[in-house]
Amino acid sequence: MVPDYLQRSLANLKEFEGCIPWMYRDTAGKITVGVGLLVPVPEAAEALPFLAGSRPATRSEIAAEFARVADLPLGHASTFYKSSHSLQLAQETIDAKLIGVLESFEADLRARLPKYDAYPDSIKMALLDMIYNLGPEGLFRGFPHFVAAVEAESWAQAAEDCLRRGPSPARNAWTRQQFLTAIVGDIKAEAESLWTRIARWLRHTFSRLSRAGR
Repeated sequence: MVPDYLQRSLANLKEFEGCIPWMYRDTAGKITVGVGLLVPVPEAAEALPFLAGSRPATRSEIAAEFARVADLPLGHASTFYKSSHSLQLAQETIDAKLIGVLESFEADLRARLPKYDAYPDSIKMALLDMIYNLGPEGLFRGFPHFVAAVEAESWAQAAEDCLRRGPSPARNAWTRQQFLTAIVGDIKAEAESLWTRIARWLRHTFSRLSRAGR
């Protein structure tokens, strides 16, 4: 059973990264498919279950499509690389690949952040967005102050330190909001705990007064 926060992370990444079922060239010129899944060599493409219409594509068809896209100029929108005969991945395949990538990144997060599983879901989603965008090395080495804030569970500081160059302002704002949401959750939990203690004290006091009045 895939946890709810992973399903929400999948939906968020598809929104921010885009979800393209055919092969295209990204801004760096690399062959890409799905939600930012790099396909570095023809063999990597051939290992994916591309479809030619409703039937599975052959390895030779996949290799030919890879070569066609690789020969096209870079710097264009993904639709530029689509032809009437473009092979495509099923949405279920894209989702399964993305969940697998997220689970792999979660292993990296758990190895570096021992308290990861106890973090609120909003924190997990923010961390998954950052590590998917930056990679483990880019996150843990490139954002030392941010990582220190997360380790200290200082969500306000993490919200200040999570800004990245490259992602859209909307994506950066969304990630920052996840840390701020955790702060609100912590305040609410503390308030509920305080009221629980007050209610317990009032019940205890009333009980003592009732017994004293008998």
